[in-house]
Amino acid sequence: MHIVVVGMNYRTAPVEIREKFALPEHQRNEALTQLRQTKSVLECVMLSTCNRTELYVVVDRLHMCGHFIRSFMEQWFNVPRQEFTPHLYIYEDDQAVEHLLRVATGLESMVIGETQILGQIRDSFLFAQAQRATGTWFNNVFKQAITLAKRAHSETNINDNAVSVSYAAVELGKRIFGSFRGKKVLILGAGKMSELTVKHLYANGAAEVIVANRTLARAEQLAQNFHGRAVTLEDAASVLTEADIVISSTGAQGFVLTEADVARAMKNRKSRPLFLIDIAVPRDLDPAIGNVTNVFLYDIDDLEGIVQSNLAARQKEARKIEVMISDEIIAHQQWLKLLGVTPLIRSLQSKADRIHQETLESLFNKLPDMSEREEQLIRRLTKSMLNQMMQDPILQVKELAATKNGDDALRMFSQLFALEQEDVQPVNTRHTERRQTERSANDAGNEAADPEQVKPAISWAAVT
Repeated sequence: MHIVVVGMNYRTAPVEIREKFALPEHQRNEALTQLRQTKSVLECVMLSTCNRTELYVVVDRLHMCGHFIRSFMEQWFNVPRQEFTPHLYIYEDDQAVEHLLRVATGLESMVIGETQILGQIRDSFLFAQAQRATGTWFNNVFKQAITLAKRAHSETNINDNAVSVSYAAVELGKRIFGSFRGKKVLILGAGKMSELTVKHLYANGAAEVIVANRTLARAEQLAQNFHGRAVTLEDAASVLTEADIVISSTGAQGFVLTEADVARAMKNRKSRPLFLIDIAVPRDLDPAIGNVTNVFLYDIDDLEGIVQSNLAARQKEARKIEVMISDEIIAHQQWLKLLGVTPLIRSLQSKADRIHQETLESLFNKLPDMSEREEQLIRRLTKSMLNQMMQDPILQVKELAATKNGDDALRMFSQLFALEQEDVQPVNTRHTERRQTERSANDAGNEAADPEQVKPAISWAAVT
């Protein structure tokens, strides 16, 4: 069997393509059911976010699986395949596992190292598991990815550095005050950047946010979402005496606050410092404001320096996570090899139990006067001897299975102990046969050659 991921993300497809493959929550169950019924698919998980749509599948063969999955995408999302095929990437086996680990740890995110994607992967996996769309392979590999992502975020500092301007503005405020608890923040403007800034402020404990906007209704809408207060932009100067921090992001063509506005407010602040952060282009705040005593003014260039510095720091932490991912790939490969040895060991134990039972029955038939206690004693002693005899061979075959020539070792082990082939059939093969019996007889027809080619897996050099 093989693990395959087919998908598109913000790097390979523009938003006008990605939005066609958004998967509403109320359609997840039906879509997952249809994907699982797709020919060759044994297990599946669907991941749909604003930045990516990815189909993770376990297939019984690689030949034609790309064709079958694209057919599913074409039918379910009702988009002609010629529109989306150029934007697809496909990863197989170890590359697919590596891709999942990179996505889960945030290394493939638009904001490197972000943690939201981990929750989305976890929810997608648990949903698929609840719908019985996962099995031995995905139950292992997705739990491995989720565990690694949690460890990566706790053992590295990848989340400690702001890499967006709005978040950097809040981080700068934290450096100044240490905490936003008990602080009042005046936000100038009610656009998207201001909304993101307010979210960060509330997440960091700001006591009160005052939103000033040219349109009062918009200011009230944003302030209401965060239990704040709204004023018009013309009244912003009058509330400067209350604020500890001012963050400005309007679309105004002139200065929203001047040196005179701030100097007037400072007379009533009783020497309390005022910090102003201007993230607008063109600037909202008169640069001369920085000349006022006890006033500290920062503009977007100051923040960009923080963002670039922090991005470099995140990339350094990302390299640590990449080492962790390499170790997890090796662990996955070893798990796959041990997956093949498990039925072999069970077969050996089953054969040993059968021989043990037949031998004891023959012995007890020849010694009919033996007491029940004597029989139990002989059973325990002979069973103990048998277990001790098998202990070393079992440990050895587990170690050999994880080596480069593991498959040869398993075949030799099977021959040495004369294990029946049907008894040692690997778990993944039995899984495949069980799923094949679920297919309808209509699926047994000949497979037509696939005239299209899926875009080959993107090299890591291109995506890091």
